[in-house]
Amino acid sequence: MIVGALTVNDFSGLMSRKNMLPIIVFAIMSGLAVASSGGEESPAGKLLNNLNSIIMKMVDMIMKFAPIGLGAYFANLVGEFGPQLIGDYGRTMLIYYPMCLVYVAIFFPAYAYFAGGKLGVKRMLKHIFSPAVTAFATQSSVATLPVNMEACKGIGVPEDISNIVLPMGATMHMDGSVLSAITKIAFLFGVFQMPFTGVGTYAMAIAVAILSAFVLSGAPGGGLVGEMLIVSLFGFPAEAFPLIATIGFLVDPAATCLNASGDTIASMIVTRMVEGKDWLSKQVKVQD
Repeated sequence: MIVGALTVNDFSGLMSRKNMLPIIVFAIMSGLAVASSGGEESPAGKLLNNLNSIIMKMVDMIMKFAPIGLGAYFANLVGEFGPQLIGDYGRTMLIYYPMCLVYVAIFFPAYAYFAGGKLGVKRMLKHIFSPAVTAFATQSSVATLPVNMEACKGIGVPEDISNIVLPMGATMHMDGSVLSAITKIAFLFGVFQMPFTGVGTYAMAIAVAILSAFVLSGAPGGGLVGEMLIVSLFGFPAEAFPLIATIGFLVDPAATCLNASGDTIASMIVTRMVEGKDWLSKQVKVQD
């Protein structure tokens, strides 16, 4: 399964959207090869930059008509699947958003307690609201970075740690996205009436959820690529992609909220590991 997910037996297989991971592996290898052969100033690098500009222009042209096409597509889906589809979306939201609240209520204080004890929990609760609201409103972990920096400074996280952890966390720390990926997988199993049972299925779902959130989060449109990865690895039919793409838009505010605000707590945990368990009390004395 791992070999089949990462490789293809013929070069032409890279052109299929069913093989997203092999395409990514090939892209990384190609990028490293171009970088080691002159980078952007090499003929190949200039060609790739020009091709990228052309493709982005094409995407810009297509996106001007995308709302009309997307609306027509979903009108067709609703006509085909009927009210059941709307009900499925509603039940998914009723599961996902409370699940996020439970996660925040239980694990965020637990992480903060591990990082700084009771004082860590208090300071986390005092400063976590701003990055959480900003992330929920902007739906962007990168846009939340300045607010996260201020929150970490208020908590007492040293700047040399937060300046490293927060940018990395914006593309690597994706607990909300992992929860949404699991929700999407379970949703598709239900819609297509496939049994979501067995240790192997659960393990595969967890692995794919982590992979889709971690590997693809930094790429433009990475959420959509992650959803294509879910569809291809589990062998769902092509019409499954727009179904979970819609879920992605619906859950993205809460997912980004967990992702970005969790980066602040991750900075606290890293500080504890680097400077010891008494780091916060020392920082409070320095601030006072």
